[in-house]
Amino acid sequence: MIRRLLMAGILLACLLGMQGYKVAAEEVASLGGCAGIDDDAARLRCYDKMAGRLSKALEVTPALQQPVETKSPESSYLTRTWQLDDESRRKRFAVMPHRQNYILPYTYNFHQEKETYAAANPGVEVKDEEVKYQISLKVKIWEDIFKTKTDLWFGYTQISLWQLFNTEDSSPFRETNYEPEVLLTYPIDNDILGLMRSRFIQVGFNHQSNGRSEPLSRSWNRVVANVGFDRDVFSMVVKTWYRIPESGEKDDNHDISSYLGYGELWLTTMWKNFHVGLMYRNNLRFSDNRSTAQLELSFPMTEHINGYIQYFNGYGESLVDYNHYTNRIGVGVMVKDW
Repeated sequence: MIRRLLMAGILLACLLGMQGYKVAAEEVASLGGCAGIDDDAARLRCYDKMAGRLSKALEVTPALQQPVETKSPESSYLTRTWQLDDESRRKRFAVMPHRQNYILPYTYNFHQEKETYAAANPGVEVKDEEVKYQISLKVKIWEDIFKTKTDLWFGYTQISLWQLFNTEDSSPFRETNYEPEVLLTYPIDNDILGLMRSRFIQVGFNHQSNGRSEPLSRSWNRVVANVGFDRDVFSMVVKTWYRIPESGEKDDNHDISSYLGYGELWLTTMWKNFHVGLMYRNNLRFSDNRSTAQLELSFPMTEHINGYIQYFNGYGESLVDYNHYTNRIGVGVMVKDW
């Protein structure tokens, strides 16, 4: 009888081993020890005890064999903005933010240029207080051009200055600029002296105009080239352009390059929950040197809206003011990237 129980215990252990479960050698030996107990009740308790140890081991072993999931690092801001990696490219052809989308219900220009607009609209008194807003969207229209990683984007930006507080003159829109552009974007990933990593290069065509008739008509066309860099929460985009020449009779702003120069630098970073941005440009001329800066601060308000403060100082805030100095501060809200 004892021999049969011993053989049954060994056979049970072998069967469990054939099913892929790991049973410790000391547990097999203990089964043989249980078989050697003469008292039936004690022997049964021994088997029950061993069965409990085995079932516990069987529950733990599969859990130990499960693979550990690893979370991939979050893509950088520029990578997500221009869909430079495989994860962000899964959402291709969706309409996305291009530049900031915001409204400043109240801005004050400490150096408002009034003569140009008033001359074209006799009797209108331009106010220093204005509403300023910007709408800017883009969409990818061609991905992996000719089986390369190059993408073709179309972007559109519209910025308006609205004399909302000028109720005496029916609150006119003083200026609206329309800016469509097409951009070829190619992702790159190179270390720059251990300080930053390059993310993309772009070339494209940009048109900007205010859609007005003389004497307020302004427009220009540019070939653009941009490069993006980032590191952690810091990003930098260097934008450059070459103005396509126009004939004298069609050129409403022949000297615009002497005010806006040939490019601009955009710097952004995060500090706690605050997003800080700086745009800077310079006309790169020793004589009549002109600089422009735009400082931005945004902070969370709701899930999709940020509070937004903007300060602009320099030239070219709008086309009609390209050759007039502007010193404006405004407060409002900004739509978060979605």
